[in-house]
Amino acid sequence: MRDKGNSAGRKFGAPRFGGSRAGPLSGKKFGNPGEKLTKKKWNLDELPKFEKNFYQEHPDVVRRTAQEVEQYRSSKEVTVRGHNCPKPIINFYEANFPANVMEVIQRQNFTEPTAIQAQGWPVALSGLDMVGVAQTGSGKTLSYLLPAIVHINHQPFLERGDGPICLVLAPTRELAQQVQQVAAEYSRACRLKSTCIYGGAPKGPQIRDLERGVEICIATPGRLIDFLEAGKTNLRRCTYLVLDEADRMLDMGFEPQIRKIVDQIRPDRQTLMWSATWPKEVRQLAEDFLKEYVHINIGALELSANHNILQIVDVCHDVEKDDKLIRLMEEIMSEKENKTIVFVETKRRCDDLTRKMRRDGWPAMGIHGDKSQQERDWVLNEFKHGKAPILIATDVASRGLDVEDVKFVINYDYPNSSEDYIHRIGRTARSTKTGTAYTFFTPNNIKQVNDLISVLREANQAINPKLLQLIEDRGSGRSRGDRRDRYSAGKRGGFSSFRERENFERTYGALGKRDFGAKAQNGAYSTQSFSNGTPFGNGFAAAGMQAGFRAGNPAGAYQNGYDQQYGSNIANMHNGMNQQQYAYPATGAAPMIGYPMPASYSQ
Repeated sequence: MRDKGNSAGRKFGAPRFGGSRAGPLSGKKFGNPGEKLTKKKWNLDELPKFEKNFYQEHPDVVRRTAQEVEQYRSSKEVTVRGHNCPKPIINFYEANFPANVMEVIQRQNFTEPTAIQAQGWPVALSGLDMVGVAQTGSGKTLSYLLPAIVHINHQPFLERGDGPICLVLAPTRELAQQVQQVAAEYSRACRLKSTCIYGGAPKGPQIRDLERGVEICIATPGRLIDFLEAGKTNLRRCTYLVLDEADRMLDMGFEPQIRKIVDQIRPDRQTLMWSATWPKEVRQLAEDFLKEYVHINIGALELSANHNILQIVDVCHDVEKDDKLIRLMEEIMSEKENKTIVFVETKRRCDDLTRKMRRDGWPAMGIHGDKSQQERDWVLNEFKHGKAPILIATDVASRGLDVEDVKFVINYDYPNSSEDYIHRIGRTARSTKTGTAYTFFTPNNIKQVNDLISVLREANQAINPKLLQLIEDRGSGRSRGDRRDRYSAGKRGGFSSFRERENFERTYGALGKRDFGAKAQNGAYSTQSFSNGTPFGNGFAAAGMQAGFRAGNPAGAYQNGYDQQYGSNIANMHNGMNQQQYAYPATGAAPMIGYPMPASYSQ
């Protein structure tokens, strides 16, 4: 029993399925990642023994009947596969976590475990390998971190030169940083040390953390490979391995790095793999890395999205997107809760759209993989604190974003796969909250139309008849020009925004119409003129930027020229692009939804 006490570059990999082709954010620029690392030849008889089963069923769990277990799993849409899966726990005290862990849980005012925690904790505490498939915002981080703390507390203390006991691999620096924030709070309470290593940041502080010894290391694959090759750390003590968002790591081309890293870890480790989707590539990885694992699925077994998200699809053409986006943002910005992420496909489009929106007075900032780490951190901080409520992002840059109060997601460009679509819209409706996702779907995206319709149907969403018309047109071989007329706001009486169907006679479906939220005007934005941003498009490192992110700015002012209160004194940022702010819509505007919504969705 372990007593508590003191104890880079870029490698472009071929995506395995769908998603962005921007490549990993860290790794080596040239050569084969991890080519200096040789596969370890393990002799289990010579390795020091370690314990990994620490689970003791609480008496309340023991008394729970098979019928009660099945009823709970059914009510939470929990599907379990595998042998010897423990019963779920329903209350925190049933997990028998250490007292200092329970104190942190109580401070955070959690009422009950989420579904993935309720079933995942007993599995992880039992020392079993497991796969958890759950939507974003389901509480998976604590699902593996709290058992990791129990696991670490039962291991011998670290000695000089030892690497971490728990390794968490994450696809992006943003996700790694967010996991570290959670880990730091619980590890401090348990007198453990954790660190986060990722590309795009100085190596020195990260190396010093590793050399001092940390029990928990959260890492992106590329930077970890760099440190392993350089001998700055090792994985000889690693007995608890977590692959977080495994589907996305494969999609970003990280599979070679992951395999190199896993080769450095003893084979009798405990491995936990987490994913939002369960394609064949992830299944193969599980078969290669896990032994007799328990598979826990939350929600539908097929490709599915969070049912707390209202999904609205507008079938249109690329040339219509800008006008539709402006109309949509007018409506969104009249809402009290209006934090919005706009997804685009490329870095160039991210920059261009950010410039256009800022030029017209919208409080928008952009983020993509070519931004410096300092700028990305600053932009995310502005977005999280509501100072810039519109974030324009590419898939790679936004992966792992965990902002609790994102109310809207807009797919300006439809992603390459339905898995990415689900990941994107999962940025809203975190935990048990609700959100809305708008999607611009063009005839160029027709290859994804069947998958999208399947996702919509599984989530009991209304289906835009134009999506069905796309399938019909494809089957009949309708020409490109005919499709342009049919799906654009032109000759055939199409609709240029979600609003314009409001008075249109609907003759399909029995679902009730849903108004788009409260119509009270926010009134939070100034109509004074302001100075637009910088060459970066975010106002980062602009006039007045000195040491620190906000040094030299008027108190409460944005770097991009907005006042913190959106209507007081506007910070002057002279760059010759003063513009009148966009006129916001009058109150009582018509709803933007262009076809009937499920009656269950109410604002």
